[in-house]
Amino acid sequence: MGIEDLQSLVSNFSERRDWSQFHTPKNLVMALSGEVGELTEIFQWLTPEQSGAVGQDAKTRAHVEEEVADVFIYLLRLAEVLDIDLAEVVRKKVELNDKKYPEDESRGRATKYTELGGT
Repeated sequence: MGIEDLQSLVSNFSERRDWSQFHTPKNLVMALSGEVGELTEIFQWLTPEQSGAVGQDAKTRAHVEEEVADVFIYLLRLAEVLDIDLAEVVRKKVELNDKKYPEDESRGRATKYTELGGT
């Protein structure tokens, strides 16, 4: 399924329940933030090693998958309501980041672009 198909799936789900009236950008951003918080809560007190292994426990993996889906659903819906072409804005952002983070200066470094040598 592509992005547009997923957006249609989510939109139809919402419309059948008459929820579109509640899907203002403000409400969708707040719901998205809440779902990111729920995803964050799963990882909050894990060590880096434990966080890397969450997929090995079926129950935890299922919980992570549900929260990731919730985050993505609200993001899809927000983009649809605001008429944002997700594929296009992601492509543009990767192009911008490619300029901000030249490979030779940023490879293997978790340094913000403003702190890189040549930028």
